[in-house]
Amino acid sequence: MSTTAETEKAVHADAHKLTLQGNPFYRDYQLIVRRLRRYDTGADLSLVAKAFLFAYDAHREQLRMSGEPYFKHPVEVAKILTELQLDHVTVAAGLLHDVVEDTGVSLDEVREKFGEEIASLVDGVTKMGGIRLESVEERQAENFRKMLLSMVRDIRVIMIKFADRLHNMRTLQYLPERKRKRIALETRDVYAPLAHRLGIARVKWELEDLALKELDPEAYEEIQRKIAAKRDERERYIRRFARPIQEELRKAGVKATITGRPKHFFSIYNKMKRRGVPFEEIYDLLAIRIIVEKVEECYYALGIVHSLYTPVHDRFKDYIATPKSNMYQSLHTTVIGPDGNMVEVQIRTEEMHRTAEEGIAAHWRYKEGKTDEELDEQLVWLRQVLEWQQEVRDSGEFLENLKIELFQDEVFVFTPRGDLLKLPRGATPVDFAFAVHTDIGLHCLAAKVNGRIVPLNYQLNSGDQVEIITSHNQKPNPDWLKFVKTSKARSRIKRWIRESQFEQSVELGQEIVNRFFKRFRIPKDEKELEDVAQTFGHNSLEQLYAAIGRGDLSVENVVRKLAPEKIEAAKEDSLFQRFIQKARGTARGIRVNGVDNLLVHFGKCCQPVPGDKIVGFITRGRGIVVHRADCKNVLAMMEDPERYIEVEWDVDKDKQFMVSLQILGENRKGLLADVSQAIAAVDTNIVNAQMKAEDSIASGMFIIEVRNLSHLTRVISKVRKVKGVLSVSRMESSTAGWESSKEVH
Repeated sequence: MSTTAETEKAVHADAHKLTLQGNPFYRDYQLIVRRLRRYDTGADLSLVAKAFLFAYDAHREQLRMSGEPYFKHPVEVAKILTELQLDHVTVAAGLLHDVVEDTGVSLDEVREKFGEEIASLVDGVTKMGGIRLESVEERQAENFRKMLLSMVRDIRVIMIKFADRLHNMRTLQYLPERKRKRIALETRDVYAPLAHRLGIARVKWELEDLALKELDPEAYEEIQRKIAAKRDERERYIRRFARPIQEELRKAGVKATITGRPKHFFSIYNKMKRRGVPFEEIYDLLAIRIIVEKVEECYYALGIVHSLYTPVHDRFKDYIATPKSNMYQSLHTTVIGPDGNMVEVQIRTEEMHRTAEEGIAAHWRYKEGKTDEELDEQLVWLRQVLEWQQEVRDSGEFLENLKIELFQDEVFVFTPRGDLLKLPRGATPVDFAFAVHTDIGLHCLAAKVNGRIVPLNYQLNSGDQVEIITSHNQKPNPDWLKFVKTSKARSRIKRWIRESQFEQSVELGQEIVNRFFKRFRIPKDEKELEDVAQTFGHNSLEQLYAAIGRGDLSVENVVRKLAPEKIEAAKEDSLFQRFIQKARGTARGIRVNGVDNLLVHFGKCCQPVPGDKIVGFITRGRGIVVHRADCKNVLAMMEDPERYIEVEWDVDKDKQFMVSLQILGENRKGLLADVSQAIAAVDTNIVNAQMKAEDSIASGMFIIEVRNLSHLTRVISKVRKVKGVLSVSRMESSTAGWESSKEVH
């Protein structure tokens, strides 16, 4: 006998010694092994036994909050993994999943004893350690980032995490209330939607029901009690409903299994909340599932159901022809059954049913060292999510985007060439454009849906054919962030805004430096400027220019390092100071904590006008910058409360403020003249205007002078009434691609 075989025999012998030692977990081990043998005929049981003994020894002295031995938890995790029919390597990793995080065992030790594959799975499940993070939200975000990355490398990581979370939720009652609530919320908002996104219905439903039990125990108990009270009546009705269907299928020689489909508590709870009705008024609690052998028999069974019972209009869905992105396939219909009751019917094959219940777990197979093709397709979504979220540095934004990505339902839309795209419900043409290609999204000018021009915030419906009209001159509008639904669109728009603002600051800073050096005859040596940049903590000349353009650093301070004798002359040069003020938009008409005549600027990002709610922030080198309260930049600034300062309007009634408007309309003769006339009709001066045509769409960018918010509202209302105008929106000056040089007083 070889040494390896002897070792395996010794391990099995050690495992059997557990019974002699009276260990209560030996029966659990036997159950795990029996299940593995049933579906994984090539399982290395010696590896499972070795992992069982190692984990038992590592957790030997530990107890759970319930008072049970801690080892009970990894054992239950392994059982859940065998219920999902995961391979023996995943089961072994499930037994070991907490040894690195909760015992003195190191990851290197796991790698040495069990190999790289198991060590990688254990590491993927282990929370972030050794990094000091500022908040619970930050730690949570980083843990999810790590989990997503590990999932892309090996999807079995999330299967272990699901099993871990499921058992923790089953035993949640032993934890302090505050921790229970936090875990239940995280389960409801992230883990259950992720299970749904991966098609693992059995895990999703139980996680949701257990979360509801903790978050709203009264509602949970009420639903549980009322469902139990009518169980017999409901089962009798289902048998009565299914009998004629079963008989017709038998006559046609179609083998079918018809069962009642239980409605889960969380689903009922959501319907009660959404419809604002009590349990008694939820009429679609009756549901059956028909499972047949072949795809064509699904459609035959559907025909029988519709011939026996009247179908409900708009309640038919064919997820066989167009599967959901989580691989789910089934026919759905709702019919009027005996006594006028509505009954939901699902029809699918056995294979579809297994996929619907187990999702991605049902597709985990090794085929000549490669994973199942459908599994690879599913991983595309995970890779995309990871790619988009890597660009998000703010932990709150990361978690919010992740939840949006997980919660979405789907619509199916078509490109002009007939290609099918799946988008979240509520998605817009902008989401569609970014889904096709990032460049199309960035230059999206207008959209046609089913041949008709629609606004960019139009919500797409299944079956729509979408055509995007692009223009090289078009750039993303920050207002798009108010209606886009996909993480890809949101992250790409935000990235463009960050980069464009940086580029504009660089251009302005370079212009200020060039004018200063030219006016005061200072030789410009870029190598010297790079050295100066380093002294101010900037790694490049571009960053130095950007700091000057933003006002974080004055050009005088830079010159003081190079030619200090020129500074006094510059201070006395009022013309140059006026140029800088004009370039940065010095503001008047603001009272700061009851004091006026302070150095105040309006944020160019949001262009506030009297009537807007405003907030002020103290900045380096620019005094106080005033923003609209709903400006996208305010949230980031509020993280530093010491910079916040209360401000209020204090303006003369005749003072004018510049605002940028974007106008989109049908390309027709005289549109520019009509829009200009509409603006002038509301006693408004146009500082600058451009109108460009692309195919059947005309886009206009106008800088106008208004007195206050009410004045601006009247202008927008008037322009919207112009024939052919599709949309009018207030925009950031940075999106226009041009600015007025006129200073308004």
